[in-house]
Amino acid sequence: MKRTRSNSTYPAMKLTLVLTGLLIPGFIASSPGGLLLVANKGDQTLGLIDPVSGRQNAHVAEGGVTGHEVAVSPDGKRAFVPIYGNSGVGLPGTDGRTLAVIDLYERRVIHTIDFGHGVRPHCAVFGSKDGLLYVTTELDKSVTMIDPKTLKIVGKVPTGQPESHMLAISSDGRYGYTANVGPGTVSVLDLVERKTAAVIPVAGHVQRISLTPDNRWVFTSDTEKPRMAVINAIRRKVDRWIGLPGTGYGSAPTADGKWLLVALPPANAVAVIELATFQVLKSISVPRSPQEVLIRPDGQVAYVSCSESHQVAAIQISSWTVKLIEAGPGADGLAWAR
Repeated sequence: MKRTRSNSTYPAMKLTLVLTGLLIPGFIASSPGGLLLVANKGDQTLGLIDPVSGRQNAHVAEGGVTGHEVAVSPDGKRAFVPIYGNSGVGLPGTDGRTLAVIDLYERRVIHTIDFGHGVRPHCAVFGSKDGLLYVTTELDKSVTMIDPKTLKIVGKVPTGQPESHMLAISSDGRYGYTANVGPGTVSVLDLVERKTAAVIPVAGHVQRISLTPDNRWVFTSDTEKPRMAVINAIRRKVDRWIGLPGTGYGSAPTADGKWLLVALPPANAVAVIELATFQVLKSISVPRSPQEVLIRPDGQVAYVSCSESHQVAAIQISSWTVKLIEAGPGADGLAWAR
């Protein structure tokens, strides 16, 4: 957020669905075997999208104000939505203190995890090795660890910085990286030792964060200048900058390490960066205010939430063509339920 984020059994469920989308003729022919989830900030719901039909087939009330991001358990059965509050990063407003646990079969909140006080929980990410859920808890300057089986808080990792808004975790599960918005820094977290390993100065103000599959490069957007920071994860410093067609926001690399896609909210576009050269290959037009980028597990499609248009743009990576899916108001955080 700026100052100014089993398998194919779902279609067989007997549910009362709220149909809000439009069928997209000729969309992806092969079934991707999952559901696309979107956090709709405007109506405080979690939208459930069938990516084959291109419909938001149902939505679930989150039971709090307001969830911006969502994570899905590895078995695809539960979604976890931190309830941030009604504020922007570093701005006045309510301080969320809970996380909603949603059963994706029953399509309802089945549990609420309480952090004990206002922490503005925001980004939730599953550890790649330990199976724990890591949630940024901004007002505590930390990342909180939750056991998704017991739904209990089991620990914290300090970030050493305020406004630790977004989180990425290395594929070996050892390190976490937080984008600290107001300070314009990135914290490197040792998730095994549960300590801050380093704080990297980046810019005056940063947003969002992503990490290449080989754990070599970390990316965060300078929201004051149209450029993307490329951080060397080994040396723990900014290695270079990539000029963008507009100020950047959410980003995501493809699993093959070939491309990095970056949402450009002021430009209503997505920049495609070739990682072999760190050059912008093209700019793709999308609806208003693109926020988050999610690459589908099969690598064929990138989904981009567009908050002001209440849509998700589905970009076919092989052709860079775009199809639109109707979502809820304030579409923001995205996740994939296998």
